[in-house]
Amino acid sequence: MTNQDQLSAELRRLRKAAGLSGTEAARLTSLSQSKVSRVETGAFMPTEEQVVALCRAYRAPAKIRRELVAITRDLREEASSARVVFQRGAWRMQQRIGKIETASARIRSFQPTIVFGLLQTRAYITALFGDSLPDAERDQTIDARLERQRILDSDREFHFVVTEGALRWNMGGAETMLAQLGHLIELSCRGRVRLGVIPWTTAVSVPVLHGFDIYDSRAVLLGTQTATALVTDEREVADYEKNFAEVERYATYDDIACSHLTRIAADYRKLAVEPLQ
Repeated sequence: MTNQDQLSAELRRLRKAAGLSGTEAARLTSLSQSKVSRVETGAFMPTEEQVVALCRAYRAPAKIRRELVAITRDLREEASSARVVFQRGAWRMQQRIGKIETASARIRSFQPTIVFGLLQTRAYITALFGDSLPDAERDQTIDARLERQRILDSDREFHFVVTEGALRWNMGGAETMLAQLGHLIELSCRGRVRLGVIPWTTAVSVPVLHGFDIYDSRAVLLGTQTATALVTDEREVADYEKNFAEVERYATYDDIACSHLTRIAADYRKLAVEPLQ
């Protein structure tokens, strides 16, 4: 799906198949007509109860109803401490994020500190997790994160913005970063994703505290040192969209971005040959 996320597009399809207008759907579900419309454009995150009510009004088959409720459940707003994520199995969180990505048509990400999860190499991910997980679970979590990257071959819209500072954070050593930069160059310069790079020489006026991922206009995922949070409040999502637009204007793209990536990679290549003493 290129124009709408799975939840929005399916609910719109079901309403039309039922022969109902937005006004009629609103009357049958006790939702306002504007909410029915915003659900179908991805601008409003419905509750599980609202999805069930819409499916009931549209006489949706039970299988489809269960699928849409499952998507809604994955997108529910919550904050999970890092300790809880590790206790439940970090790979489970990777799978949940993968489901959110699969249900989205447009993914926008900003990272001032690390490389995006969807663009990380195995060596980079391994260095990132370090000794935070037991060996077996670390491998399972790494595999789950790499599995998410299959989505890059879909027709979804991907827009990433990264700071040079994030690329200069020498995670895992020069060889690891050199391979990671090569992967970014391959993805960006061949047009598989839209990748913006903000050089360290660019003067900015927007303070940034952390990275974040925006899924359509419906949800935002962000991580801190101790927790992972999924935000679905309309006003907060709009704030992050505004923030993304602000940082995006500082980014370079296409050939210029590739030249910055190549320049940074050259420094890692030199460092790999002549390590700093």
